[in-house]
Amino acid sequence: MATHTETSESGVLDILKLLIAAGALLGGLYGYYFYENDVALPLRVLMVLGGTGAGIGIAMTSVQGQRLWHFIQGSRVEIRKVVWPTRTETTQTAIAVFVFTLIMMLFFWGLDSLLLWITQMLIG
Repeated sequence: MATHTETSESGVLDILKLLIAAGALLGGLYGYYFYENDVALPLRVLMVLGGTGAGIGIAMTSVQGQRLWHFIQGSRVEIRKVVWPTRTETTQTAIAVFVFTLIMMLFFWGLDSLLLWITQMLIG
């Protein structure tokens, strides 16, 4: 069995990558508002999307980005293992929840009415 050790420290290069990624995102947002009167809206939206895409691409090359990618891949594997309820089970559960909610609504309505009646008798 192979062991894989991970360091919790980020290198200077990773910090620099994340700062550049944040700069790309902010650059796209800045361009959207800076060219508000000069450039058409679709091009400004492309600036934001381009900055976001570049930022995500750069951030995914860092150690944190690689960890996020491995987490996403592991999540996809785990979600395939989930046994989803059938349509009948879902319908039965929804009906049970509805009936229980109705019963609790009637109980609390009755309790509220009783307490209101008791309060009116005490006050007067």
